[in-house]
Amino acid sequence: MLLVLTDEHKEHLGFLPEVDSAVVGEFGRIAVEFLKKGSNPKIYEGAARKLSVPVDTVQHGVEGLMYLLTESSKLMISEVDFQDSVLVLGFPEELNKLLLQLYLDNRKEIRNILCELAPAVPHYHNLEWRLDVQLASRALRQQVKPAVTLQLHLQHGGERRGRVLQTDPPTLLHLIRELEQALAEMKTSHCRRIARNIK
Repeated sequence: MLLVLTDEHKEHLGFLPEVDSAVVGEFGRIAVEFLKKGSNPKIYEGAARKLSVPVDTVQHGVEGLMYLLTESSKLMISEVDFQDSVLVLGFPEELNKLLLQLYLDNRKEIRNILCELAPAVPHYHNLEWRLDVQLASRALRQQVKPAVTLQLHLQHGGERRGRVLQTDPPTLLHLIRELEQALAEMKTSHCRRIARNIK
């Protein structure tokens, strides 16, 4: 799977061939720090003074490199795909190898950071259900009014919570059909490929 880089992104990375390989390595370190702790304008100002370039140029270069590394790590692209993706930029061979090494050295750490940044959502633990049928009321002596009561137990961190839901059988059947259709969709090759790249 190849990365598709926009013209703006290519422009931001276009600064990298103008600097020494040690500076590109330092930019890679700053990009990983940016992911961990957030942006630090003082670092950009210091680097801009040393390189005698505008602060925006350094900031865009680091952010472009960070985007390249995070997207590559997110998709877990192979070495060959990474090299092919970077080849579009027209960089010298030495810089391409340096970028590949940056990616290989940092991809596990970047994936861990991205996992920590992802929102934690409650997940399924258990389900209890009950079928209630109202056969008569004071107003209507003969009626059949079924209702399904569900208690959904969710786990969030170490804490468990229960949610009570009530529905009628036709709505429940519709929900079941939609979920079965979603499960069938997940078995298609397209969805499996996407799910494999997300992990």
